[in-house]
Amino acid sequence: MVILGNNLTGATSVTFNGKSATFRVASSTEIISNVPSGATTGKVEIKTPTATLVSNVNFQVT
Repeated sequence: MVILGNNLTGATSVTFNGKSATFRVASSTEIISNVPSGATTGKVEIKTPTATLVSNVNFQVT
């Protein structure tokens, strides 16, 4: 999954409704992440050295 945003450089974690995901920072505006097994519908959260970023809407798992 591609996650777009700003100031993503140095991201230390990505979670889907609290479930940790593997990811890589592609650029300061893009993260490429796997949706973790067992993920449920909810917010996507990214932690960086300076902020915790939370999605405006729920990520839907179907």
